Amino acid sequence: MASLDISQLRNVSSDVIRHAEKTNSRVYNVLGDDQKGNDESFKSIFSAAIDNINTTNAYLSDAENEEIKWALGQTDNTHDLSIALQKASTTLQYTVAIRDKAMAAYREITQMQI
Repeated sequence: MASLDISQLRNVSSDVIRHAEKTNSRVYNVLGDDQKGNDESFKSIFSAAIDNINTTNAYLSDAENEEIKWALGQTDNTHDLSIALQKASTTLQYTVAIRDKAMAAYREITQMQI
């Protein structure tokens, strides 16, 4: 059975539909179905960030290995080289964008007056 996307429903008067949308929506429920405490929330977000960095490093390493193979003449396939370079470039841009957003949030938090 195909899943029904109810996130686009508007002007719904049923509390059941509104509750289902809040429970299943990725907008309202960013951390998943099980509501965790603040420590677990931070831990899951931090581990996801570390996983993203490890993935970025792996793609950069793959791209470097493809460049070395191509430079040494071990491969003539420029298609694999261009794919590896594009993956590395895209993941690096994504990682830098996330870092910039995290730094902006940190700066905003540190400038808050207590």
